[in-house]
Amino acid sequence: MEYGICNIAIVPLRAEPSDRAELVSQLLFGETFEILEWTNKWARIKTAFDSYTGWVDRLQFVMLGHLAYQNLQRKPAPLTHKPITQAWKIEDNTVIYLAAGSSLAFLEGTTCFIGNEKFEIIGEIGERDHIANVAKSFMNAPYLWGGRTHFGIDCSGFTQVVYRLCGTNIKRDASLQAQQGETVETLSNGKLGDLAFFNNPEGKITHVGILLNNGQIIHASGKVKIDSIDNEGIYSKDLKRHTHQLHSIRRFF
Repeated sequence: MEYGICNIAIVPLRAEPSDRAELVSQLLFGETFEILEWTNKWARIKTAFDSYTGWVDRLQFVMLGHLAYQNLQRKPAPLTHKPITQAWKIEDNTVIYLAAGSSLAFLEGTTCFIGNEKFEIIGEIGERDHIANVAKSFMNAPYLWGGRTHFGIDCSGFTQVVYRLCGTNIKRDASLQAQQGETVETLSNGKLGDLAFFNNPEGKITHVGILLNNGQIIHASGKVKIDSIDNEGIYSKDLKRHTHQLHSIRRFF
């Protein structure tokens, strides 16, 4: 098996080996993966922390040895917690702007080592915060299918990165997240941090958000925002109607 590590800020993870293919997710700086298949320009990968698969450009990562990969699985790298953290790439004297949730692989003091490259972390990386504060830090981030950052994020990317920044790893897609955690029987029993899932008319789970309490939810729909929730689903204050039908509630901590 071969392994890789992301050495730039954000890398598109695509459904097919094409720059025009659907963006299914993103890799963030320092995230590692197994390489499943090669083409001339692309590699099909499986991410280490959530086992998500897709295609990345061969020029947007570097190789990682087996022992180094295993070491990072045993001792995960510290994460950045601020919306943006600057990393000085010493080799060419440039700055990379790291999104929240980036992994500072092989960090020694303030220096991060990826392959033959050294990155000096500028300033504080931030620290773990209360889930409500983490979620609200994404307020007004634009909706982006496949996105995972403050500059564009989808509904399950939002729940995943907020949980990750709070110390809990969950799957990437809403339908997969709905299979994790423990069932909360009714909305009235919901509490801060629970995930609420929503389905389409065919019963397929298509949306997820984070409860702030049993009457409010923060979620990515158009942008990250706070709406009301009741037993019918999400009531959009912007559209003045229900927009998502409540399916279930799950608790993870």
